[in-house]
Amino acid sequence: MLNPVCFYITNPVKMKKSTQTFLGISCVIATAITFYAWDSQKSTLQASSHREAPLIANDPLADNTDLYAFRSPDDTNKITIIANYVPLELSQGGPNYSSFGENIRYEIHIENDGTTGDDITYRFTFSKVNQDTTTFFNIRLGKENLKTTYIAEKSINAGPFTTIVSSGIVPPPNIGPRSISTAVGLNAASYDALMTAAIVNATGGGGEKIFCGPSDDPFFVDLGGVFDLGQTRSSGTARDGVGKKNVHSISMQIPIATLQSSGLAVSSATNILDSRFIIGVWASASRPTTRTLSGTGGNPNDAGAYVQVSRIGMPLTNEVIIPIGSKDLWNSRTPYNEIAFHENYFCNPELALYLGNNTYAAAVPALSTSLRTQSLSLGAYDFRNGQAGLSGIPNSALVGTALHSSAFGGYLLRAGKPRSVDLLPIFHTGVPNLIPYQLATGKPAGNPLAAGKPFINNFLPLFGDMLRLNMAVPVTQRSDPNFSSLGLVQACVLGLTSPTYSSIAMQFIPNMDGFPNGRRLEDDVTRIELQAVGGVVLAAIGLWYDDCPSPYNAPLTTQLLGTLSYSTGVQNNDTTFKANFPYVQAPWSGYNNHSGQ
Repeated sequence: MLNPVCFYITNPVKMKKSTQTFLGISCVIATAITFYAWDSQKSTLQASSHREAPLIANDPLADNTDLYAFRSPDDTNKITIIANYVPLELSQGGPNYSSFGENIRYEIHIENDGTTGDDITYRFTFSKVNQDTTTFFNIRLGKENLKTTYIAEKSINAGPFTTIVSSGIVPPPNIGPRSISTAVGLNAASYDALMTAAIVNATGGGGEKIFCGPSDDPFFVDLGGVFDLGQTRSSGTARDGVGKKNVHSISMQIPIATLQSSGLAVSSATNILDSRFIIGVWASASRPTTRTLSGTGGNPNDAGAYVQVSRIGMPLTNEVIIPIGSKDLWNSRTPYNEIAFHENYFCNPELALYLGNNTYAAAVPALSTSLRTQSLSLGAYDFRNGQAGLSGIPNSALVGTALHSSAFGGYLLRAGKPRSVDLLPIFHTGVPNLIPYQLATGKPAGNPLAAGKPFINNFLPLFGDMLRLNMAVPVTQRSDPNFSSLGLVQACVLGLTSPTYSSIAMQFIPNMDGFPNGRRLEDDVTRIELQAVGGVVLAAIGLWYDDCPSPYNAPLTTQLLGTLSYSTGVQNNDTTFKANFPYVQAPWSGYNNHSGQ
């Protein structure tokens, strides 16, 4: 029998050597096992989103799944931020149900002034207690086991953390009707009543409203198809891979004045794209460096400094943009210290290779049939991987545009990195309200470098992965007939085709408040991002698809329509959303049969 061994690992290379050293060797060293540690630069136990980094299964409680930031539809003076953790929870997964983890720092980070470092950081730490250790049931006779509470803290400009919620309540898992609503359980009126009772107003003058607890996973995607080498399916055969699954949500509703860098209310905005109201949001989880397991079955002991083990900003970045060899390293970084080589994954994305007219298009017919990247836009510009894109345009012709070498250090126009003009700003900087990033509406045919119709401004001069949101953009109400899960893509379509928006003047177009200007719960981010890789943003600003003939005044071509009509087959969540905070729906009940969805 292998006796307890005491060792710790801070380097993945050392880990491999240690594994080889200790395999098959019996060493009595201590009565505890120190079995893992995280290193802030070289961790191998890191991931974000739905289990997409190699070893995330080792630590699901610290795993970011998704991040949302949107202007609240029922209180438009506030922003709602939702950070979800713990992927693919089975509602029936008892007797020990999914939960927030102890000794984990769950954090939501806000950048609002364009200088490196958080301007506001919210930190949540959770504790658990067993109220009745004599039963194997999670809930019985009004008592909860693994009853979870939390402390919420806030730091401004990297200052000390102050407590804004001292004893927050996390609703229990939605085990079933007897556990929740009868006298032998909690005797609650409903699970929704438990969620409402858990909403708390923070102290400290920031006006935050907070909910922490289990919820339906609002993300929707055909995971089985996407990761079977891109074999996305039609709406009749696709399956929502996170359907009927739960997550744990940290939801915050925050006054815009609290988030704005100078404390301005949104009524002070000079226009709907006022750059003073842009924020960047990202979320993370951190653990102590070392954990020691007791040889007698007691609670583990965590010690050492906290290091980041998970993060998320833009959706699907680590899942489908960052290659597997870099995923863990990416998660150890922040938006303020990302390594430069990550930029190339956006400028020459692997996914583009599988779209029509690209190197490996025949290998993934589900993508290549509808999606393609412009290779002869306006008869001259090739945006396929490794090609010139717009980099062949003389710098003198770019004066006054965001692509000139003097603008942002030439960051948005790189030789041999054709997608530096569209995918890189979407994911890494935000998009400025500058030429050429304006709708082709009003531009002379065939001249994308002319002034057009403003439709987005969420640029922050920091080159890192964050979910960027311009808080001045009005809300598209969910009852609006033009509301669309295609977000800014649909705003582009309306701006280019509807007579209502035919002028070059700045005006609100429905869905300008949608992804990638923030992210609403309803936004179909998988579809939008695949369409973006397929060049739809290039088309929106006047770099039309190859089948748009000279004089380039009839852009509604087969290739453009094919990109706009592309779908992964799952286009909406499997349940509704709440009309009011916290907006996420109650978690699925474990008593119901969800195995077959």
